[in-house]
Amino acid sequence: MATVARENIGLLNDKITVKVTKEDYLPSFEKKLKEYSKNANIPGFRKGMVPTGMVKKMYGPSIFTDEILKTVEKELFTYLDTERPDIFAQPLALDADIRSMDVHNPADYEFGFEIGLKPAFEIAPIAKAKLTLNKVAVTNEMVEEEISRMLIKGGKMTEPETVDNEENVINVLFTECDKDGNVTEGGIEKENSVILKYFTPALQKQLMGKKKDDSIVFQLSKSFGDDKLPMMLEDLGLDKEDKNAAKKYFKLTIVKIGLIEKRELNEAFFLEVFPGQDVTTEAAFRTKLQEEIEQHWEAQSRNQLHDQLYHYLLDETKMEFPAEFLKRWMQTGGEERKTAEQAEAEFPVFSGQLKWTLISDKIIKENNLEVTQAELKDSMKTEVMRYFGSMSLGDDMSWLDSYIDRMMKDEKQVDASYRRLVTEKLFNWAQSQAKPSEKTVTPDELNAMQHHH
Repeated sequence: MATVARENIGLLNDKITVKVTKEDYLPSFEKKLKEYSKNANIPGFRKGMVPTGMVKKMYGPSIFTDEILKTVEKELFTYLDTERPDIFAQPLALDADIRSMDVHNPADYEFGFEIGLKPAFEIAPIAKAKLTLNKVAVTNEMVEEEISRMLIKGGKMTEPETVDNEENVINVLFTECDKDGNVTEGGIEKENSVILKYFTPALQKQLMGKKKDDSIVFQLSKSFGDDKLPMMLEDLGLDKEDKNAAKKYFKLTIVKIGLIEKRELNEAFFLEVFPGQDVTTEAAFRTKLQEEIEQHWEAQSRNQLHDQLYHYLLDETKMEFPAEFLKRWMQTGGEERKTAEQAEAEFPVFSGQLKWTLISDKIIKENNLEVTQAELKDSMKTEVMRYFGSMSLGDDMSWLDSYIDRMMKDEKQVDASYRRLVTEKLFNWAQSQAKPSEKTVTPDELNAMQHHH
């Protein structure tokens, strides 16, 4: 009779030994031989009349080995189903010499398997986390900037003869030179488009009144503010970290002058931006726009807080792993086999992902953060409506429900939606446990904080 034993061989690492006797596998072996005899097609014999001895001679060794391995596998998984150890992945088979299995001399056999156990752990207490809710205060200036951007985006491009407006878009040829304008042999030469107001006030003044083909010589560090200089250095193929790069001189030659005629701030524009929302006055438009900007930055603040929560939970939740087992599993049990060197190199990232999976699964389970079918459908419906945007879909929306029903049959679509929704619930729950301090920051400061885990 088969026996299964389990022993500890390391941190969160056990060995399972399965022993099978002749009585465990011989009946199924004999049965399989008879089935082969009935169905085998061997020249010189009618189907179903092949002697069992001949079948055993021809196919016996492979059938014998298969039946032993099937018996072992059955015993192993019966044990796992009964005992239910909390393990990673599937057991790893330890070396076994199947060549020793002799169909002519049935014997008792022993097989070893290695399992990696999931660790017991406690979630780091979120209430003790030092977190900051970084908030952006939406100002009138921010609203005005957004209005200006929107009016320009929908505006018409004109081509004035001279540079006469800080909003001028000038196509220019940058040619590397010395301070006297002598072109550097083998130096940088690149065309680019620059809005005049990106230059320093001094250079803007110098460019005013210039026409196509006019040129000036300038030094990068003296021509762009600290906020625009890094971008210009990158555009010119220079290292923004190289202090000497900003000292370079360039000859700027005007290739083309452009100016966007802004849209008018009128009712037609308001309804275009906010269709179907009865925004017909400038005051209502500004109020609505400010609300949307505030919602945007509130979402960004929330995302950044969630990023802090993610890193806190990952860093402060203490957890042990059966590292050596997992590295061996990465080499043999994953979707793609890896070398020992690859497994070693990739393990830090792999273990971090594994740790977050265990943390998130525990939070979801302990707090019943499940996603219902109704929530999945509503989410998909919202995504479909967002896709169509401001397009008119007509009065009859009965097609939408049947469309969503078809989406619900797509396993990949459902899985993606489920993961997104349950992750939202996880972080909303974590945020409800947190006690962050609040800090007002600029949009640029908040954008710089985003890690997007």
